[in-house]
Amino acid sequence: MMLYTVTFNPAIDYVMKLDSLKAGEINRSKSEEIYFGGKGINVSAVLRELNVSSIALGFCAGFTGTAIENGIKSMGIESDFVHLSSGNSRINVKIKAGEETELNGQGPKISRDAIESLFERLDMIKSGDVLILAGSIPNTLPADIYEIILERLSGRGISFVVDATKDLLLNVLKYKPFLIKPNSLELGEMFGAVLKTNDEIISKAKELQRRGAVNVLVSMAGDGAILVDENGDVHIMGAPEGKVINSVGAGDSMVAGFIAGYMEKHDYRYALELGTAAGSATAFSEGLAKRDEIYRLLSIIQSDKI
Repeated sequence: MMLYTVTFNPAIDYVMKLDSLKAGEINRSKSEEIYFGGKGINVSAVLRELNVSSIALGFCAGFTGTAIENGIKSMGIESDFVHLSSGNSRINVKIKAGEETELNGQGPKISRDAIESLFERLDMIKSGDVLILAGSIPNTLPADIYEIILERLSGRGISFVVDATKDLLLNVLKYKPFLIKPNSLELGEMFGAVLKTNDEIISKAKELQRRGAVNVLVSMAGDGAILVDENGDVHIMGAPEGKVINSVGAGDSMVAGFIAGYMEKHDYRYALELGTAAGSATAFSEGLAKRDEIYRLLSIIQSDKI
């Protein structure tokens, strides 16, 4: 079995920390950090921390694309990106000065030929493998690219994991994805409602199951997560206590932890525990979750201290 993640528009995240930000003036940072970002790459990175191998797919361009490839290689992640002939992979500048300000790049234009090259890579995925699609779609790709991919690979014994919002997610349910992971706000938006109770969340999650999803994992930030599994069982999980430092990548980390946990024991409760630990570990860290912190939080979760 091999896991594949897809990141359509990877980025270098350049994080600058300042005491304060004054518009129209020269601002000098106290420190800077660089991360190689994109939701699929985040999933691959946390899988690596959990000793699960994956291959990162997607598009990259220019000197920044080369930096992203080299950066994730240094993290122990294998990649097979399509190299675009023009443009540069984006740089996202994140300014932390009391509150956080983000300047996110648009990314390079993706040609039809490049899309076909990605399809050729996807066609190599075999029965029993897992394909993880996460994140938004750049405006140079077809708006229904998720549907195109799942329709192309449907019926081949591949397990699909989809972490997307609104119509992107609703439109792929007919392909029976193994796992979908909306957060509680996104789940409500799909139905034009604000979901305030666990019962309301469970009801809507079961509706997504009726539409085709095998397992529905709903993340609820500091309130934990709810899983409605393929057997109809409902698992409610609180979140461990800790100071939230960083929300970026927490959902991706939960997906990685869940998949790694399920691969390890084929037990949905354990998968939810490991997913919750991984998501929380990222939320409590400057960057993505590290192995030791994930398993420290897992031990707290399993000791019923939450």
